[in-house]
Amino acid sequence: MSERAQPFHCPYCGDENLFPQEGAGAWECRSCLRAFTVKMTGMIPHPASRGGSA
Repeated sequence: MSERAQPFHCPYCGDENLFPQEGAGAWECRSCLRAFTVKMTGMIPHPASRGGSA
């Protein structure tokens, strides 16, 4: 995963009018005038490795 992965749309209004802000993972939506951050919290195991029948 890259250090700066760009979100595809605003989580509040759904628009794609996003611009990076200063700070790790910070973005601003110029359509609804909200700012938010995107943070990776970790990796989950693949369903096949959990013993499931996928």
